[in-house]
Amino acid sequence: MTYYLYHIPGKKIGVTRDLKYRVEEQQGYNEGEYDVILSTEDIGIISEAEISLQKAYGYKVDETPYNKLKFNNTDMNINITEQTTTFPCPINKLKGQLMDNIGMKWETDHGDCIITNESIKWIMKNVVTSKYNTERCYVYNKAFARWFDNNDAYTTNGTLTGGLAPTGMKERKCDEGQCLNPTQFDLIRTWANDRGLYDGGDPKTQALKLVEEVGETCRAILKEDAHEMIDGIGDCVVVLTNLAELIGTPIEDCIDAAYDEIRNRTGKMVNGTYKKD
Repeated sequence: MTYYLYHIPGKKIGVTRDLKYRVEEQQGYNEGEYDVILSTEDIGIISEAEISLQKAYGYKVDETPYNKLKFNNTDMNINITEQTTTFPCPINKLKGQLMDNIGMKWETDHGDCIITNESIKWIMKNVVTSKYNTERCYVYNKAFARWFDNNDAYTTNGTLTGGLAPTGMKERKCDEGQCLNPTQFDLIRTWANDRGLYDGGDPKTQALKLVEEVGETCRAILKEDAHEMIDGIGDCVVVLTNLAELIGTPIEDCIDAAYDEIRNRTGKMVNGTYKKD
């Protein structure tokens, strides 16, 4: 098996066994936009060279060498598609298998994922039983990869794994001075982060805050007060954005998951309410 040490100028130095798939298809670079520094069948040499050059170029350094990762070398034979990562066991047995495979890393279209003590917590909160086989379960790759943005996702046994941050990650907390096109959600997160809401916040108190805002919105609707309706709906969105952040899943991913559930749903209107079939 041949390993390739590649360099994307100004971005990263990495190792892969499939340049076309990893660098071109997944990361979107064409030939000429990256360089192959070294190719060898010796995984030890390629692993040592990767870390040495990461240090030399000032990139994030992989604390765990490539040859020490449990990457594609595990009894847990996961299945990776464009949208999901599926685990070969039911949910009630998943945590044990994850704990046995700490350090395992895999590639998705949305970035690399790695099993750590912290990421296991996220997996167990968000895993879903397969509709086709109750002995299997899955997580959404996009949501999992994005979760790494705002969490110590690489913590294993109390230490950070440093350079194992997934590629393709985007800096999501920003304001007008930090990113070119901040969304309303970005601005809300920046506002909340600047005020310490994420450091000292609690999902339970945010959930109660949401109930309060929904109540105010309902009162505005009953009073037919358009201004208060708009204000109430906006306040609900702000609280939901912060609540999503506090549970480790960006609101964009919550919306994506909800839309995946409803996009093929059928039903009919009954007394002003849509009733699903």
